[in-house]
Amino acid sequence: MIEKVFVVTDEAGVHARPATKLVNTASKYASDIQLEYQGRRVNLKSIMGVMSLGIRQGAEIKIIIEGEDEEEAMAAVEQELRIQGISN
Repeated sequence: MIEKVFVVTDEAGVHARPATKLVNTASKYASDIQLEYQGRRVNLKSIMGVMSLGIRQGAEIKIIIEGEDEEEAMAAVEQELRIQGISN
Protein backbone atom coordinates (compact mmCIF):
# COMPACT_ATOMS: atom_id res chain seq x y z
CA MET A 1 0.00 0.00 0.00
CA ILE A 2 1.18 3.51 -0.88
CA GLU A 3 -0.14 6.72 0.70
CA LYS A 4 0.75 10.29 -0.20
CA VAL A 5 -0.60 13.65 0.95
CA PHE A 6 -1.13 16.51 -1.50
CA VAL A 7 -2.24 20.15 -1.21
CA VAL A 8 -4.72 21.67 -3.65
CA THR A 9 -3.12 24.88 -4.92
CA ASP A 10 -5.46 25.62 -7.83
CA GLU A 11 -7.81 28.45 -6.83
CA ALA A 12 -10.83 26.60 -8.26
CA GLY A 13 -10.14 23.49 -6.16
CA VAL A 14 -11.03 20.10 -7.60
CA HIS A 15 -13.91 20.98 -9.91
CA ALA A 16 -15.43 18.92 -12.75
CA ARG A 17 -12.56 19.04 -15.27
CA PRO A 18 -9.68 18.02 -12.96
CA ALA A 19 -11.90 15.47 -11.23
CA THR A 20 -12.73 13.87 -14.59
CA LYS A 21 -9.06 13.74 -15.57
CA LEU A 22 -8.11 12.18 -12.23
CA VAL A 23 -10.87 9.57 -12.52
CA ASN A 24 -9.81 8.73 -16.08
CA THR A 25 -6.20 8.32 -14.98
CA ALA A 26 -7.10 6.17 -11.95
CA SER A 27 -9.43 3.99 -14.04
CA LYS A 28 -6.50 2.77 -16.14
CA TYR A 29 -5.11 0.75 -13.21
CA ALA A 30 -6.20 -2.47 -11.51
CA SER A 31 -5.24 -1.27 -8.02
CA ASP A 32 -7.78 0.05 -5.52
CA ILE A 33 -7.29 3.83 -5.52
CA GLN A 34 -8.89 5.94 -2.81
CA LEU A 35 -8.99 9.69 -2.19
CA GLU A 36 -9.37 10.88 1.40
CA TYR A 37 -10.46 14.39 2.41
CA GLN A 38 -11.65 15.57 5.83
CA GLY A 39 -12.06 12.01 7.10
CA ARG A 40 -14.14 10.88 4.11
CA ARG A 41 -12.75 8.33 1.69
CA VAL A 42 -14.02 7.76 -1.85
CA ASN A 43 -13.02 5.63 -4.82
CA LEU A 44 -10.87 7.77 -7.14
CA LYS A 45 -12.41 5.87 -10.05
CA SER A 46 -15.84 7.38 -9.24
CA ILE A 47 -16.56 10.89 -10.56
CA MET A 48 -19.59 11.20 -8.27
CA GLY A 49 -17.51 10.23 -5.26
CA VAL A 50 -14.75 12.74 -6.03
CA MET A 51 -17.20 15.56 -6.79
CA SER A 52 -19.17 14.84 -3.59
CA LEU A 53 -16.17 15.87 -1.49
CA GLY A 54 -16.23 19.54 -2.58
CA ILE A 55 -12.45 19.91 -2.39
CA ARG A 56 -11.35 23.56 -2.31
CA GLN A 57 -8.08 25.45 -2.66
CA GLY A 58 -5.73 24.87 0.27
CA ALA A 59 -7.22 21.47 1.07
CA GLU A 60 -5.01 18.54 2.03
CA ILE A 61 -5.97 15.32 0.34
CA LYS A 62 -4.53 11.85 0.68
CA ILE A 63 -4.24 9.30 -2.12
CA ILE A 64 -4.18 5.65 -0.98
CA ILE A 65 -3.36 2.95 -3.52
CA GLU A 66 -3.19 -0.79 -2.97
CA GLY A 67 -2.75 -3.47 -5.58
CA GLU A 68 -0.50 -5.15 -8.11
CA ASP A 69 0.25 -1.98 -10.08
CA GLU A 70 0.21 0.48 -7.18
CA GLU A 71 3.58 2.08 -7.93
CA GLU A 72 2.70 2.74 -11.58
CA ALA A 73 -0.72 3.99 -10.54
CA MET A 74 0.71 6.41 -7.95
CA ALA A 75 3.21 7.80 -10.47
CA ALA A 76 0.43 8.44 -12.99
CA VAL A 77 -1.99 9.91 -10.42
CA GLU A 78 0.77 12.11 -8.98
CA GLN A 79 1.63 13.41 -12.45
CA GLU A 80 -2.04 14.20 -13.17
CA LEU A 81 -2.40 15.92 -9.79
CA ARG A 82 0.56 18.19 -10.61
CA ILE A 83 -1.00 19.08 -13.97
CA GLN A 84 -4.22 19.99 -12.13
CA GLY A 85 -2.51 22.30 -9.62
CA ILE A 86 -2.20 19.85 -6.74
CA SER A 87 1.23 19.30 -5.22
CA ASN A 88 2.85 17.18 -2.53
